[in-house]
Amino acid sequence: MEQKTQLIKFWKEAFGFREIELNAFKEVNREEFIPEELKNAAYQDMPLPLLRGKTISQPTTVMIMTHALELEPGEKVFEIGTGSGYQAAIIAKIVGPKGKVTTTEVVPELIQFARQNLKTAKINNVFIYEDDGSNGMSPDAPFDKIIITAACKEFPKPLLEQLKPNGIIVGPVGDKYEQEMVRGVKGKDGHLQLDFLGQFLFTPMYGKYGFED
Repeated sequence: MEQKTQLIKFWKEAFGFREIELNAFKEVNREEFIPEELKNAAYQDMPLPLLRGKTISQPTTVMIMTHALELEPGEKVFEIGTGSGYQAAIIAKIVGPKGKVTTTEVVPELIQFARQNLKTAKINNVFIYEDDGSNGMSPDAPFDKIIITAACKEFPKPLLEQLKPNGIIVGPVGDKYEQEMVRGVKGKDGHLQLDFLGQFLFTPMYGKYGFED
C-alpha cells in the first residue's frame, strides 16, 4: 500500500492528473488485475506480464491515457484491448454508474480473467466482447471517448466514424517496436486535431486494421 501512496504523491508532483482520476486509481486495486504470483509487484511503476505475450501497462501509462481522455461521469467509452480489465476498471469508476465501458479482446483466456477481475472489484458497467476491436462496435456507437491499448499503425477508420463530434480518441501509433501516444479530438467537420504525448511501447494490435501475426 505504501507504493500506491508513493505513486499518487509522485503524480501530484509531476503530472496534472485530476482528483477524479486519482480517486479512481485509489479505488481500483491493481493487485486484483494481475496474476497471483505478481501481486507483490502490483504498484511498481512498470508493465507486468499477463499471458500469451500480453501485458498490463505500468500505472503511470494507464493514468496518462486516462487523463488524456478527459472523462466525465455518464460518458460512453469504447476500449480496444481489454487485457486484464484494469484500464477499463479505472475508466468505469470515472464515468460512474450512468456511464458505460464497452471493451474488446481477442484472447479468450484474458476475457475470462478480466471478467473475473471486474466481478471481484464489483464493477458492473464494463461489457467485454471477444471481437476485433479495430472495427469498432456499431451497435453501441457513437462513443464519447475511445481508447486503444495496443500498438496500431494508425487510428482505424471505423473507430473515427464511431466517435462523436468533439469526442476524443487516444492510442499508441507507430510500428511494432516503437509508438507515439496520440490523442485526437474530432472536430465537427470530422477531422482530428492531434496532440502527441511521447514515446511508448505496447504489444501490437491484430485484426483487420492491426499488424499481421
